[in-house]
Amino acid sequence: MKTNLIKTGKIINGKEVLAIELTNTHGTYVKIYNYGAIVNSFIVTNKHGEKQDIVLGFDDFDAYTSEDYLSNYPYFGAVIGRYANRIKSGNFSIDGKAHQLALNNGPNCLHGGLEGFDRKVWDVLSTIDPSLTLQYISPAGEENFPGNLTVQVTFKLTDDDELILDYKASTDEATAINLTHHGYFNLAADGGSVANHIHRMPASHYLEQDADFSATGRLIPVEGTSHDFLAPKAIGSDWNAADGYDQSFVLDKQAGQFTLASETYEEGSGLKLSVYTTEPVAHFYTAKHMAVKNGKGGRDYKAFEAFCVETQHHPNAVNVSDFPNTILRPGEHYVQTTIFKIEKLTGKIE
Repeated sequence: MKTNLIKTGKIINGKEVLAIELTNTHGTYVKIYNYGAIVNSFIVTNKHGEKQDIVLGFDDFDAYTSEDYLSNYPYFGAVIGRYANRIKSGNFSIDGKAHQLALNNGPNCLHGGLEGFDRKVWDVLSTIDPSLTLQYISPAGEENFPGNLTVQVTFKLTDDDELILDYKASTDEATAINLTHHGYFNLAADGGSVANHIHRMPASHYLEQDADFSATGRLIPVEGTSHDFLAPKAIGSDWNAADGYDQSFVLDKQAGQFTLASETYEEGSGLKLSVYTTEPVAHFYTAKHMAVKNGKGGRDYKAFEAFCVETQHHPNAVNVSDFPNTILRPGEHYVQTTIFKIEKLTGKIE
């Protein structure tokens, strides 16, 4: 088991961009950039004994900051903050004081605003085999959020082929926070559509969204809908083929309980990805808007060629009183854990 730190030679806003490699005793390999806390590679061994990268991204770091990529920006592999998903109308109030954020997704604020944590160079606090702790201090007023917010994320790769993400945050003024990781996964050795991936989610309800994809506060039962993943099924078996999924699922769990969020299986590779989390919601996205040129190996990534499981609190919770609290106050500590676990199977998930 080892951790390796590589200098990229790139400087952004006066900070050096580094690549940190984590490798376990089985040869499972994860590469993370301190820019955006991006998981660039997650290489595992499939049932045929072949090495396979299960996350989308680029071979060269410069592509993450290119004008072409940012013009149709999918947030590949990054940590999202201060606030994941959409805040309706980009505004919220804390203790009677209104805060207006940038509107970067129609009439809403998406994934922290114009330049969220996904485009910051984080400080490397520690590298202990095989783990990495990154820190970003977001100053008061950044993207119009109140309070100086200190965030730490620890990535640890275990010998059980688990990538563990532990998040911590504290603030000196009441602020809104909802962090997630935006990995794009494809478990097929040759990539392509994820429609035939088998997927299960222990979620009996999903969140209603308005016409602009902002959560309204209403929970809808999945029973009898295309959103029912309580039993395993092919992702594309019930979807609207033009839209796929871009939906928040409320997990069947107690608040703060560490449980399964989803499991996804691809028969050709035999790989199963299980996601476990302390968070109450998993946002399931099948990359409808993805159109990225010159990805890994020169491949162009198209719509529906990846899936995301973004563990988080309820989107727009700052504006819905019935949703779990997403306001962090001085003296309190934000904590969450999410694990991405890979296994090799010979049969389908049941």
